[in-house]
Amino acid sequence: MSTPFDSLPLVTIVTPSFNQAQFLGETIESVLSQDYPRIEYIILDGGSTDGSVDIIRRYEDRLAAWVSEPDKGQTEAINRGFGMAHGEILAWLNSDDVYRAGAVKEAVAHLQAHPEVGMVHGGGYYIDEAGAAVARFPSADTNHRELRRGAPHIAQQSAFFRSAVWRMVGPLDPTFYYAMDYDLWIRISAMTPLAYVPRMWSGFRLHGESKSMTVARRCWPEMIRVHFRDGGSVFSILYAKYLVRRVVEPVMPLRMGLRRMRFRLDPRHPAAGRPEGEG
Repeated sequence: MSTPFDSLPLVTIVTPSFNQAQFLGETIESVLSQDYPRIEYIILDGGSTDGSVDIIRRYEDRLAAWVSEPDKGQTEAINRGFGMAHGEILAWLNSDDVYRAGAVKEAVAHLQAHPEVGMVHGGGYYIDEAGAAVARFPSADTNHRELRRGAPHIAQQSAFFRSAVWRMVGPLDPTFYYAMDYDLWIRISAMTPLAYVPRMWSGFRLHGESKSMTVARRCWPEMIRVHFRDGGSVFSILYAKYLVRRVVEPVMPLRMGLRRMRFRLDPRHPAAGRPEGEG
């Protein structure tokens, strides 16, 4: 006979990693400390030389699988990990990001309660190198139309989707370096409703070596590639945003500064590390 444990869906989480030993242990701990009992955790390391492999080995008895060998980058690693997955629900967590307590359990509960939804996403904090919350990611309800207009509002670290949907729309496009998640959200939202849960599920780390800090300017050109691939025009809201973005790119870092300032002035800021999740 099935037990309540057996009846819970298996969740596969994939972590792609390369030379992130400074943060990798915290990432792994954030997955393994989740209060959801059925997690299949797979780590795909790209042949790190900074001690990452030693960190992974410390946890290998709690991992479903791990590999450390040269690859073609993050996108290939994620695709490979999902190719090894057995879960009914999938997610990936980069090796410098973290889950917050209860994230997986809450995501699964929402998908179980709403079988019509193919992907659920929650809120998230931007965190600094020490793991302290410094601002809120601008998560919000979104759909295919809004995504096509360049308003993702999805924290990738807080997104969970059904493996059945992945089999229909995956894999990630390996030619994308930055916007592979946006491309996936576009494809998923064209087939199934998305759901937003205003709970804080992840920490999105900002540091000097992170892609978000060093090559963010490459995101919008890749989003435009998706736009034109799907029949978009230069006479569109997304393309207008792209043109404006090119003009104001030099001052875009100020936006993050403003988010940090608003966060510090928020009366809820002293409790930013609490497990509650109002977004």
